[in-house]
Order: sequence, then structure tokens, then C-alpha cells
Amino acid sequence: CTGNGICKCRVCECFPNFTGSACDCSLDTTPCMASNGQICNGRGTCECGTCNCTDPKFQGPTCEMCQTCLGVCAEHKDCVQCRAFNKGEKKETCSQECMHFNMTHVESRDKLPQPGQPDPLSHCKEKDVDDCWFYFTYSVNSNGEANVHVVE
Repeated sequence: CTGNGICKCRVCECFPNFTGSACDCSLDTTPCMASNGQICNGRGTCECGTCNCTDPKFQGPTCEMCQTCLGVCAEHKDCVQCRAFNKGEKKETCSQECMHFNMTHVESRDKLPQPGQPDPLSHCKEKDVDDCWFYFTYSVNSNGEANVHVVE
């Protein structure tokens, strides 16, 4: 019974928190807890203490890794562009699609927030529709609010 139960008449009687014919399946969901506090990041089921990711794009012990997903910078560049400079692919739909973050303008790149602050921070350098570089940071605070700082 893999040390997780007692064998009685050739049948395992499992201790609490274990199941299966050999008591080899843990019912403990702690190993499946993702950094956001959800089981398997809300993208899978916890089976025997291991995540079974239901969304095939996501993998890893808690379904948090996505090799094919856009990075934070690429994902938000169109919205930052339309909010900050009133141009780009989302210019016409900006007020509907791009109001999910707070935006702050800064004068220069050295005025952008720097690593070392408590919130996860991404520094971004993207090209706009006129083939010019623009710079911004993207962070999410402990209240789940997204904050963008963009260089004017």
C-alpha cells in the first residue's frame, strides 16, 4: 500500500488523504496550487497531487507555462500605442478594448519604474505603426490593477 495504508485481506485500506488500489494517489492539492492561489492556475485538474492541464497551450507543474503565448509587451503594445499616442491597430476601438490598465506618462526612459519594486514589472521596447520605437513598463499590483508607464 506504498506506505500510505494498511493491507487487509489483500486489499489496501488507505490512510486519510490517500486513495487508489495501492493508496498511491494523494488527495493533497497543495502541489497543484499555482502562484495566483488557484488549483492548476484554473487551467486544469489536480489528480493525485499532479496537475492535468486541460488547455493544451499550458504546461508545467501548475499549468502556468505557455511557450506559444505572446509576452506581456507584445500583448499590450497595441493598447499602449492607442492610449498614449492615439494611433495603431486599435485606434478605432481603443476606448472599448484598452481601458484595462492605468496609464502614466513619463518624460524619459530613466523615469520609468525600475526593477526591485514589489510588483512584477516588465520593461518593453516595441515598434509603432510608423516603425518608431516606443518604451513602456507593465506591472500588476497586489490589488490586481495593471499599471503602464509610457515614455512620451
